[in-house]
Amino acid sequence: MSTLTDIRASTSGARRRRSPFAQAAVRTPYYVFTGGLAILFLFPLVWTSVASVSPRAGTAQASGYGFANYVTLANYQAGIWVYLFNSTFVSLLTVLLTLIVTTLGGYAFARFRFPGKDLLFMGTLAILMVPYATLLIPLYVLLNRVGLQNSLVGVALVLTMFQLPFSTFMMRISFEAVPRELDEAALVDGCSSFSLLWRVLLPAVKPGLITVGLFAFLAAWNDFMAPLILINDSDRMTLPLAVSNLRVQVQGVVDYGATEAGVVILALPCTILFLLLQRHYVRGFMSGALKG
Repeated sequence: MSTLTDIRASTSGARRRRSPFAQAAVRTPYYVFTGGLAILFLFPLVWTSVASVSPRAGTAQASGYGFANYVTLANYQAGIWVYLFNSTFVSLLTVLLTLIVTTLGGYAFARFRFPGKDLLFMGTLAILMVPYATLLIPLYVLLNRVGLQNSLVGVALVLTMFQLPFSTFMMRISFEAVPRELDEAALVDGCSSFSLLWRVLLPAVKPGLITVGLFAFLAAWNDFMAPLILINDSDRMTLPLAVSNLRVQVQGVVDYGATEAGVVILALPCTILFLLLQRHYVRGFMSGALKG
């Protein structure tokens, strides 16, 4: 025991005696690698942001630097504020429905025993193996029969359905990472199953909730295929669909300036949300890693 203690003490002393030059030599490859990754991922966004205000022939910003491309985007058909509202409505409704359904589903899978639980869970995850585009036409027919085709609510329902498998999996492992002793103590104090979920477990799985909500928002905000199939009215288009329609001018000429401005507008909410919630996002992914 003393030998092990001496070895640890000598190792820690050697680390403390390491010169600043040696420490810098050890850390430099790490900084170079992470800095290179940051540049690799940030370069396209920075390039697009600069190009959206740069002069380009055939765009609204033909000479000098300015925001003419953003003005073109703002005045396109119904206006950018209509498309921003549509995208925000669809995204928030998708997040709300996803959180409600997957929280209840994850709670049930993690805390209750019932016949066919594992089979039902595997069937839910199996939806991930079905190609996204192949389900849109049957869903189009179904929504048309119930009167939700060409509506933002219908788009949100479809996007929620595609979020359920992964989000249910995330919520299940988040609930399973919470010790069952908390359940037993709450039940002894007189909590019902719903009260246990609301007062005890939801605060404990907050990182998982934020991770699921962030994933649902990003998927709904950036989705192009579902609005393309389900929306026919130009006033109900989401922002990605509006930007796609705007980019093609007369005779098929692409308006790169307005397209780049649209990409910047689309990226801003996602970037801000991720920066604000990244700490909870990482904790949500790690919630079930150390279970047991």
